[in-house]
Amino acid sequence: MRLKISLLKEPKHQELVSCVGWTTAEELYSCSDDHQIVKWNLLTSETTQIVKLPDDIYPIDFHWFPKSLGVKKQTQAESFVLTSSDGKFHLISKLGRVEKSVEAHCGAVLAGRWNYEGTALVTVGEDGQIKIWSKTGMLRSTLAQQGTPVYSVAWGPDSEKVLFTAGKQLIIKPLQPNAKVLQWKAHDGIILKVDWNSVNDLILSAGEDCKYKVWDSYGRLLYNSQPHEHPITSVAWAPDGELFAVGSFHTLCLCDKTGWSYALEKPNTGSIFNIAWSIDGTQIAGACGNGHVIFAHVVEQHWEWKNFQVTLTKRRTMQVRNVLNDAVDLLEFRDRVIKASLNYAHLVVSTSLQCYVFSTKNWNTPIIFDLKEGTVSLILQAERHFLLVDGSSIYLYSYEGRFISSPKFPGMRADILNAQTVSLSNDTIAIRDKADEKIIFLFEASTGKPLGDGKFLSHKNEILEIALDQKGLTNDRKIAFIDKNRDLCITSVKRFGKEEQIIKLGTMVHTMAWNDTCNILCGLQDTRFIVWYYPNTVYVDRDILPKTLYERDASEFSKNPHIMSFVGNQVTIRRADGSLVHISISPYPAILHEYVSSSKWEDAVRLCRFVKEQTMWACLAAMAVANRDMTTAEIAYAAIGEIDKVQYINFIKNLPSKESKMAHILLFSGNIQEAEIVLLQAGLVYQAIQININLYNWERALELAVKYKTHVDTVLAYRQKFLETFGKQETNKRFLHYAEGLQIDWEKIKAKIKMEITKEQEQSSNSQSSKNMGLKL
Repeated sequence: MRLKISLLKEPKHQELVSCVGWTTAEELYSCSDDHQIVKWNLLTSETTQIVKLPDDIYPIDFHWFPKSLGVKKQTQAESFVLTSSDGKFHLISKLGRVEKSVEAHCGAVLAGRWNYEGTALVTVGEDGQIKIWSKTGMLRSTLAQQGTPVYSVAWGPDSEKVLFTAGKQLIIKPLQPNAKVLQWKAHDGIILKVDWNSVNDLILSAGEDCKYKVWDSYGRLLYNSQPHEHPITSVAWAPDGELFAVGSFHTLCLCDKTGWSYALEKPNTGSIFNIAWSIDGTQIAGACGNGHVIFAHVVEQHWEWKNFQVTLTKRRTMQVRNVLNDAVDLLEFRDRVIKASLNYAHLVVSTSLQCYVFSTKNWNTPIIFDLKEGTVSLILQAERHFLLVDGSSIYLYSYEGRFISSPKFPGMRADILNAQTVSLSNDTIAIRDKADEKIIFLFEASTGKPLGDGKFLSHKNEILEIALDQKGLTNDRKIAFIDKNRDLCITSVKRFGKEEQIIKLGTMVHTMAWNDTCNILCGLQDTRFIVWYYPNTVYVDRDILPKTLYERDASEFSKNPHIMSFVGNQVTIRRADGSLVHISISPYPAILHEYVSSSKWEDAVRLCRFVKEQTMWACLAAMAVANRDMTTAEIAYAAIGEIDKVQYINFIKNLPSKESKMAHILLFSGNIQEAEIVLLQAGLVYQAIQININLYNWERALELAVKYKTHVDTVLAYRQKFLETFGKQETNKRFLHYAEGLQIDWEKIKAKIKMEITKEQEQSSNSQSSKNMGLKL
């Protein structure tokens, strides 16, 4: 990825340009110390003077009123706030008419910013004050006051906090009085510029110490640049939070959100005092010290999938290379390319007006359809369909270009969704809520309606990243997520009535990804790279989970690596310095998944015998129990030396009735309540009581015996035997009450138990013979 720079031979301004801002993707306004506000039209390459300001007004900063205000959608910004050296800010219309001038600060007003809703304006000045104003320019409050000039300010993503500079310190102050203020030393020199992105919640800072830094919203340092030759005078996030730009003297730099640099340009500009990204995130404008306005397009982005590599060579041209036969295709577009995604044998490209869907089998005939909103901020793909996110909504389309659904929930903000907070599978869409980050909303892909009984998934901590598995049946769909404590958890998305259990898979997990062809999960855990070959093991037999993992040292990936993709048996990891590392894992677990999903149990056993690996046998054991194939489970458990479980499986196989077998398989997986329900529904009350006795659930065993008026003496007898073994006396009032005047006769109890077993065998043989009769008929 690099920047394609365009700079006029002669500057349009006579003095330094202090600030720039886009109205649309093709129109820009610039302000200069020559008191002119100039409009640039990039389509016609024309410039027009909008207004000549009075000679005593030197513009310092300006910011367009936000476009999307509630439900009413404006196609473009209509007014802006301009801060100036005379201590005032001016509300100016698009045509250049000064609507209002407000005395704001003693000394220059150094920065002014609208919040995301356009309901409030924050200004900062040389007098060290931070003031909040209403939309019409009425003073609401003075948020803070300090002894040093405040050079830059930014709103938090929820417009509830304000970030500002204080010399070498950064301060985050919430608007609520008495709320905790966060302050830390960020640079060794005065901080000149800050920016806070609403999508990724990360903070940029730049200072006179010639460094730029990336922070999270808790003030933790994520990236610290090497010192440049000159102070960094400007920084700005791209709207989608994936990239940022850095400006300095004769320097323009394009960087990834993690900090490493894609491209460094050395244009003849003087210092770049202000950087603005276009709304679609494809181009940058910079306000230069020598009177120029610099324009730069982001080109040469790369997308890779299996043997295909796609490169954006120009604004409207892509090159596709098949690395197997070196065949090259050129794709031409009518409008400039904004976003693209290559996965599942399809390339999806969104331009400013249309969406193109190419199949990797045929690059010549794409499916083309018009977009509802111009600027697509995110494209996610699944095997059967893909998801587009624009500023206002989420849309799901098939690869044939057919609109499928558009999920919605109260308070949804589509403009701040990213690949970490939205996930897509063949049948489910998951979206993490921004208002309450502990909640995940789940939707049916085909209808866009809430999944199951409409309940959302709720966790005890804030959730950072979510991912749905891609294969298998809808009823078995799982979602993995990483929370604020860096715990990796997994749970089922199927939510009917009972609360699904959220199970922790690992701790200190920084990044994770599901495989595209089978339900294998990989993650980076502290200094280890881990692959969970069958994460479903936690629901089947948690004891053998460690045996189903693949682990290797991950210290070679340095600090803060990120998993980019997990395609086939190859994992692609981006290191903190921007380099890509590819890891190949064993192909056998994926083949095992394939055999099991097709119920080819003999082939699965044969494969495990061929590979001779404990992880394969452990995975097969868990898969067999999950699919109720106890013969295969017995072989697999024997292979990994779990003798007690082999014995229990033999006991299950010898049980007389189908219901008893089912209940004991559920018990094997730790689902005690479900096992009890199965037995009670089949009328096997004694067996339900017996499993509670075996598990020492004495209270529940007695409760069932009393409720069904049977085997109260059996429960009391076993309880007495249990207490005698440990030399204890009965203290439970319920047991003492029912034991009053009851004489325990073991011979009688044994006869009753034998009768129950005979009854169950008869029931089983009757149901079998009636089934056979039905088959004969």
